[in-house]
Amino acid sequence: MVNKSVLRKLSDSELEKYIKEGNRFVSEAVSMAFELLKERGRVFTEEEKAAVQELIQSKKNAEEAKLTEEQELWKDHITEDSTAIKLYSRMTVFISSVILGTIPGAILLCLNLIKLKKYFPALLTLIFGFLFFFLQEYVFQSHFDFTTTSRSSPEMGIIVIGTLSLVGIWVATIPKKLPYQAESYIFPVILCIGTAVLMSYYYRDWFSIYPLLKILRLFR
Repeated sequence: MVNKSVLRKLSDSELEKYIKEGNRFVSEAVSMAFELLKERGRVFTEEEKAAVQELIQSKKNAEEAKLTEEQELWKDHITEDSTAIKLYSRMTVFISSVILGTIPGAILLCLNLIKLKKYFPALLTLIFGFLFFFLQEYVFQSHFDFTTTSRSSPEMGIIVIGTLSLVGIWVATIPKKLPYQAESYIFPVILCIGTAVLMSYYYRDWFSIYPLLKILRLFR
């Protein structure tokens, strides 16, 4: 967001740079500079006014196009096309990571990358999933006292970091705008059940911070 008070401190010659063709300023800044110059008595011809307005509009169009492109990068392109490759969906990776930790999410993402023949990123993803899991366990056991109550939730903060890291790896490694079919949920369900069984036996040592344990403890 452009601060108009900052622009007010600029000289007329500096503001003139904002309305010249080819500048790198955003449309809002160009519009504010134009208005400030008019307030200071700068007289524009109709041709100049039209040129500035055209400049502002072109910058707005470019900014909107860039925003749309960025949104497309983060969009999940699931399709019903039977010829499209089958991958475990981003939502499946996201949910499994939030509930069960980075290891299941990393395994699913790793399998996607292997299917796309991206073997090195697949290996790095798997390594990240395991390293982050043990790192967060070390951080919690070393720096947090869970016998005390607190309004803050460092557990969820770390879980979110791990999950968003996997989503970021997805965006960085999966081809942009790749249409794909959602792979069957059979393996993710088996993976989740297996992890849940481990949680039920080792919840005090390894899995004490995960939301699923609140449900599991009801049945203990």
